[in-house]
Amino acid sequence: MALIITDECTSCGICINECPNEAISEGNDKYVINPDLCTECVGFFNEPQCAIVCPMEAIVPDPEHKETKEELLEKKKRIHGE
Repeated sequence: MALIITDECTSCGICINECPNEAISEGNDKYVINPDLCTECVGFFNEPQCAIVCPMEAIVPDPEHKETKEELLEKKKRIHGE
């Protein structure tokens, strides 16, 4: 499942450099996560790094993009060519 940034986001930007897939970008009023690039850090870390560093706890699972761990690993391989 990809992650989503809620309206609690204060646009501090701390999450951007944590994403190994460069899935986070600046939106109109908050940062956004591209679900096509988000792997929840599967294949890199045990937990999503953006959610760990978010001071507002504004990064949560996106119920509209449910994926298994295996699907997230396949996405990682597709993104990084591994």
